[in-house]
Amino acid sequence: SVNSVSFSPDGQTIASGSFDDTIRLWDVNTGSHIRTLAGHTELSFSPDGQTIASGGSDSRIRLWNATTGAHIRTLEGHTDGVSSVSFSPDGRTIASGSSDDTIRLWDVNTGSHIRTIEGHTDGVSSMSFSPDGRTIASGSYGDTIRLWDVTTGSHIRTIEGHTRSVRSVSFSPDGQTLASGNWDDTIRLWNATTGSHIRTLEGHTSSVNSVSFSPDGQTIASGSGNSWRTADDVNDVTVRLWDVTTGSEIRTLDGHTDSVNSVSFSPDGQTIASGSFDDTIRLWDVNTGSHIRTLEEHKRGFRLDGHTDSVYSVSFSPDGKILASGSSDGTIHLWDTVTGSEIRTFEGHTRVVNSVSFSPDGQTLASGSYDGTIRLWNANTGAHIRTFEGHTGSVFTMSVSPDGQTIASGSEDGTILLWDF
Repeated sequence: SVNSVSFSPDGQTIASGSFDDTIRLWDVNTGSHIRTLAGHTELSFSPDGQTIASGGSDSRIRLWNATTGAHIRTLEGHTDGVSSVSFSPDGRTIASGSSDDTIRLWDVNTGSHIRTIEGHTDGVSSMSFSPDGRTIASGSYGDTIRLWDVTTGSHIRTIEGHTRSVRSVSFSPDGQTLASGNWDDTIRLWNATTGSHIRTLEGHTSSVNSVSFSPDGQTIASGSGNSWRTADDVNDVTVRLWDVTTGSEIRTLDGHTDSVNSVSFSPDGQTIASGSFDDTIRLWDVNTGSHIRTLEEHKRGFRLDGHTDSVYSVSFSPDGKILASGSSDGTIHLWDTVTGSEIRTFEGHTRVVNSVSFSPDGQTLASGSYDGTIRLWNANTGAHIRTFEGHTGSVFTMSVSPDGQTIASGSEDGTILLWDF
C-alpha cells in the first residue's frame, strides 16, 4: 500500500512511500520510475529538493540524496516506529513524529539530536511546520492537536474538537489556518493563532486520512477510506476538493479502489497526487478533476498459494528467480518469482520445515525441520541428496557458508552444529 506521496519543490518528481518498505521516485511528466530507496514508508523533500528524509517502523530516520539515491546518514533515538517526518521551511531542521508519543528535532547538516518534545499521550500520527518555521502542529492517534514552539520545545496550546484519531494536520500557506483530517470522517479548520474552530467540512463517509492545502491557500484536498471495513460496508475511497473560504465541496475524484492514505498538491497547484491502499499513485488535474495517469510500480504482482498450513521460512535463490518456502505442512515449495507459478514440491520431512536456504551456486537447497534433521535437495530436479542427523531437538535455523562448503544449524537442543556440505 502507498502510504505517503510528495512532490519535489520543482514539481518534476514525485516520491512515494509504501508498506513494501520502499520509497520510489517518479518522473511526473512521463510517469516512469526513476529509482528506489529501500527501507521506509514515510517521506519528506527538503525545501531545495536535494534531500529526502524518510521514516518507518524501524524507529529510524534516514536522509537520502534525492539526485543519486545515495544514503547520507541515519538518525536514531525514537523507541517506536516513525509515522511522520517533515523539513523545516529553511531546510535546516527535521521533525520526526513517532508511535513512542514524542516529536524529535534533528540538525540536518550534522544529524545531531536537538530536542525531544513530549506531551502527547498517544502516538504522533502527523506533523506540519508553520510557514515561518516557528511552530509545529502535531496530530495524535488520540483526538487532540497540539502546537509547539520550535525554538524551546514548549507547548503552546491544545486544540480539541475531533471525536476520534487525528490522521493528518496541515498549515495553510499564510500560517493563519490549520486543517485536520480525522477518523470521524470530517475535516476541521482552526485558527492557528487562537486555536478556535472556524468550520467543519463534511461530505466524506469514511475516515479522512490526509489533508493538504493548495499553494494559494484557497483549496484543500482530502483523501478518505477505511481499509478495515468489509465489502458490505460503505467505504468512501475518494479524493475531494474543498473551497477553504466557504467550506463547500468543489469536486470528487473517483478512481482508487481502496483507502486513500496521502494527497499532495504540485508546487504550481495544477496537479494532485494521491497514494492508496490499492498500491497505486494517481495524478489528477485540479481544474477538471480528470485522471492524468496511474503509477503502479509498487503494485503487488501475485499471491503464492499452495501450502496447506503456516509458512515458516522463505529464501530467494542467488539469481532471485526462484523462491523456496518451508511450511508447517512438512513440505518445501519452489516458486517462479516472475510468474508466481509453482515449480516443484519437496517432501520428506515428517514435521514443520523451519528453515530453507540455497547454496551460493543455487544448485542445492538445504532445509531444517522440527523432526531434528537437515536435508539437502537438488534444486533443479527435486531429488533428495542426503540427510544430516545429530541434533537431539528441533532444527530452528540454518545458514550455508558463502563458499558453499559448510552448513551451520541451530537447534532446540541448545547447540549449533557445523556440517560438511
